[in-house]
Amino acid sequence: MLKQRTISQQVKTIGVGVHSGTKVDLILRPAPIDAGITFTRIDLVPPVQFPAGALHVGDTRMASTLTNGSARVSTVEHLLSACSGLGIDNLYIDVSAEEIPIMDGSASSFVYLLQQAGLQEQAAPKKFIRVLKSVEIREGTGATEKWARLDPFEGFKLNFFIEFNHPAVDGTTQTAEVDFAKISYVRDVARARTFGFMQDVEMLRGIGLARGGSMENAIVMDEYRILNTDGLRFDDEFVRHKILDAIGDLYLAGHAFLASYTAHKSGHGLNNQLLRALLAQPDAFEIISFDENNPPPFCYADQIQREWHLL
Repeated sequence: MLKQRTISQQVKTIGVGVHSGTKVDLILRPAPIDAGITFTRIDLVPPVQFPAGALHVGDTRMASTLTNGSARVSTVEHLLSACSGLGIDNLYIDVSAEEIPIMDGSASSFVYLLQQAGLQEQAAPKKFIRVLKSVEIREGTGATEKWARLDPFEGFKLNFFIEFNHPAVDGTTQTAEVDFAKISYVRDVARARTFGFMQDVEMLRGIGLARGGSMENAIVMDEYRILNTDGLRFDDEFVRHKILDAIGDLYLAGHAFLASYTAHKSGHGLNNQLLRALLAQPDAFEIISFDENNPPPFCYADQIQREWHLL
């Protein structure tokens, strides 16, 4: 039986919010069977909880933000991406500000933090969302068109196309596919960093965003080139980071997917719309588990052994 998983012990780190620019304490704690993933703002009195669910997403400007009344916790996608990649089903996440710390702009710091906490299998079957029929969301037309789709697939793979009309981005591969039967999350996805453009910084800071952004936690570009002296971690790091984001956004469905995700210039908003469209069609998916008589697809059967071995 493929079991649910949490962490073995509590761990803590400190970072900075990329949009708020404020110091953030982050604590990860083990959670019981079927608890799912829950964020808690421990700086509020009383503390406010935010279940990690697609219907709890209230803002998707530059990040996925969970809301509960007037309270919010933003930039949850990188940590959720790491949880998905390492097969963590149940987790309590305490945060001392309205934003998850950006760390180095990728999911690798969260992978390391989960490694420090250790993996704990739980005495209950892991649950999956199996997509039964295709669901698609489209916006715009012509050159402005963007879309995202989920299709039936006995495994989990993502295919993403980006287009930014920028020399530094256009000079890299703009399409990538990640099939987790063949590719490792830890080695091939987790280290891809977020990115931004210098000409957008003043505008973003004017609306309260990007106040903590720097070349320490993002790939930064001027009108022509990458400004980071260390360059890129992957030849296709830009599109790989969009895949990293999508993995985190999709994990807001509440369980791991058995599906193929394909996206053309998608982002947090469209990803959330796609999840809402799927969940609104009960005949488009089913919740399933696997046992000895019904083994899971290879990408999940071997996932934990492969990924945790690479930590």
